[in-house]
Amino acid sequence: MNKPSEITWDVAVIGGGPAGMMAAGRAAELGAKVILIEKNDGLGKKLLITGGGRCNVTNAEFDNRKLLEKFKENNKYLFSAFSQWSVKETLDFFHDRKMDTKIEALQRVFPKSDQARSVWNVLVEYMKQGNVTVLSNSPVIGFATSDKKEKVKNKQKINKDIVAVKLRGNVHIRAKHFIMATGGKSHPETGSTGEGFEWLKQLGHTIIEPSASLVPIAVKDLWVKKLQGVTLQNVKISLFQNDIKHATKAGRVLFTHFGLSGPTILNLSGEVSELLKYGEVKICLDIMPELDYGKLNEKLQEIFKEHSNKKIVNSLSTIMLPSIAQVVMDLSEINPDTWSHSVTREQRLLLVQLLKAIPLQVKNLLGVEKAIVTSGGVKLDEIDFKTMQSRLFPNLFLIGDLLNIDRPSGGYSLQLCWTTGFVAGNYINHQS
Repeated sequence: MNKPSEITWDVAVIGGGPAGMMAAGRAAELGAKVILIEKNDGLGKKLLITGGGRCNVTNAEFDNRKLLEKFKENNKYLFSAFSQWSVKETLDFFHDRKMDTKIEALQRVFPKSDQARSVWNVLVEYMKQGNVTVLSNSPVIGFATSDKKEKVKNKQKINKDIVAVKLRGNVHIRAKHFIMATGGKSHPETGSTGEGFEWLKQLGHTIIEPSASLVPIAVKDLWVKKLQGVTLQNVKISLFQNDIKHATKAGRVLFTHFGLSGPTILNLSGEVSELLKYGEVKICLDIMPELDYGKLNEKLQEIFKEHSNKKIVNSLSTIMLPSIAQVVMDLSEINPDTWSHSVTREQRLLLVQLLKAIPLQVKNLLGVEKAIVTSGGVKLDEIDFKTMQSRLFPNLFLIGDLLNIDRPSGGYSLQLCWTTGFVAGNYINHQS
């Protein structure tokens, strides 16, 4: 049996994450002879930890125009690719392979099993059915190129062509086409350490330096440690600088030992990053967004009356988690042993103010190593999004997190992987 280095493959995919597996599976499904090269000992390490191990497969927005609005100014590049494969096709792909899904808050789609392994199983089986050869424990160190002469209007034109992937140990994997799916720089412990950007620079591609995009926020307030692991499902979060409100979002917040995380916080991290360039940033949490100030004042009067013989902290615990009630007591500096029937008007109004705007002082954003997604990557003008083909190298295709595309939390990152992976694998087959 020939060694992989003794074969000229139709397609060599570098990177065994979601985009790489989708691209390899699609090209193989259509008849291409495919090898997938992965530096780790197994595939999809980052995929298996996404969404806290549950895997937010996509976002259930079936209107492409509305979906692509989430990608902001980058959406103009994506219409062609998403017209070929979008949310409906993604869900059909997984449903047809017996993986049921469910839709949660903010239209986020998860496997019904709540296990990222379910998604991983579908992709691995997809590649097996196409006889994709997987070469694991195989770190890539770059590409081998050669000049390719073509005649254009009776003139000779010399194009660079990639002829092989170079592995450690002076091993070359030759192929007709190459798909790079090496990811960005988030979660480097899974193998996303950014080497792919260095190879692309050497090939002449322009790389926008990656930085943390969707990233948790560290705060100066030590009391957050008391709430470590607590999640609030419905919170309005506002950003302030110099007492001016700059942004507001509503959704889920997770308290951590260092500060705040969760989808809504991640989606605000870009605004926080920008504001920090100009000074201090304050976050205010409205943990009772369904009630305005007047209605909340009435609500507190009702519970203090109903539970008049309880201590104030216990009365508050009837409408919020006890741990939150204790923190509110600490911040208000009201004695938690105060009887509910003894709460003064001033104390009650102070509590209303706190519950509508619990203040937190931003310390910093966590680094790239803690980011869910990094921004930056290959300059988009250097890619043909109808095919995901490099405009510099006709037989090179760039997909997934390598692309300089910002996107929010909520399933958009994986949808970008599914779409670009499919488009590249689908097009290459017709060129092989």
